[in-house]
Amino acid sequence: MATLTQTGPTPGTPAVTTGPKPILGDVRDAGRQSLIYLFLLVPMAALAAAVPFAWNTGLLSWTDIGLAVGFYLLTLHGVTVGFHRLFTHGSFNPNRPVKIALAILGSMAVQGPLITWVADHRRHHAFSDKEGDPHSPWLFGTSALALTRGFWHAHMGWMFQPRNTSNEERFAPDLRRDRDLVMVDRLFWVWTVATFFLPAVLGGLIAGSWTGAATAFFWASLVRVSALHHATWSTNSICHMIGERPFKSRDKAANFWPLALLSGGESWHNSHHADPTCARHGVKRGQIDTSARIIWFMERAGWVSDVKWPRPERFAKLVAD
Repeated sequence: MATLTQTGPTPGTPAVTTGPKPILGDVRDAGRQSLIYLFLLVPMAALAAAVPFAWNTGLLSWTDIGLAVGFYLLTLHGVTVGFHRLFTHGSFNPNRPVKIALAILGSMAVQGPLITWVADHRRHHAFSDKEGDPHSPWLFGTSALALTRGFWHAHMGWMFQPRNTSNEERFAPDLRRDRDLVMVDRLFWVWTVATFFLPAVLGGLIAGSWTGAATAFFWASLVRVSALHHATWSTNSICHMIGERPFKSRDKAANFWPLALLSGGESWHNSHHADPTCARHGVKRGQIDTSARIIWFMERAGWVSDVKWPRPERFAKLVAD
C-alpha cells in the first residue's frame, strides 16, 4: 500500500519537516496495544457502572465529587491549554515552569504521551476530513451506516487500530528538540500512575479510611479519566458531524455549544479550524471558553506572552456565505 505524504506545512500549525517522509508509523507492539485497551476500557467500564454503583451502594461523598471535579479541571486544561493550544498550535509563549506544568497536567489526562498526541493532532489538521486524517467521521461515506461507522471510528475506534498513526519525526520535530518536553514524554508512565493514585491517597487521608481511598479511586480516578476521554473524543466525532459552521474552513468542523463547558471551550470547533493558532476558540460574545480565560489570566500574571488573540478583521473575512 502506498504511504501517505504531505508536501508542505499546514496553515495554523508549527512547521513540519519537508520531504517525502511517510506519515504512517510502525505497527504497535502487543504490549503497547494492550496498555491502550487497559487505560481506555477499564475507566470506561467504571463510567458505565457509576450510576448503578452510586444507587446501590451510596458510596459517593462530597470528597469524591470535589476530587473528581478538581482533577477533571486540572487535566482537562492540561490538554486544552497545554497539549492543544500551546504545544500543537503555538497560540502563546509560556515561561519554563508553565510549559512543564502544562505538559505534566496534559499527560495526566491519560490520552497518550505528549509528543504522540501533538503529532496525531497536527496530522488531523493537515488532512482534516480527508484521507490521512486519523479520526474523521466522514472517511466511509455519507449513508446512515457509513456515518455510524464513521462516528465510532472518530470517537475512539481509531485508537484500537494496530498501526501507529502518528509520525513524530515529521509532525512534531520541534517538540523532539525540547529537552523538557522529551523528558515529560518519556515519563508518561509516572504521570499515569500519579493521575490514578493521587486522588485515592487524598481521599484516604481526608476520610481517614481505606473506604475513602477506594471510593476516591473509583470516582476521581477511573470515572473522571473516562469522562474526560469522552469529552475530548466528542470534539473529534460530534464536532465534525453536527453543529453550526459560521466560518469558512476546509473541512466539516462545527461549533457544538452543549459541549463547551465540559470541553473547556474546545467544542467551538469550526472557529478553531477557521483560525487554528487563535488562543480563543469561542470568539463570539457569550461563547464559554474556560481555556482562553486561563490563558488570559496567565498573560496578566506575566507567565505567558505573545498570545494570539482573535482578530475581528480576520474572522470577518472568514464568515461563511
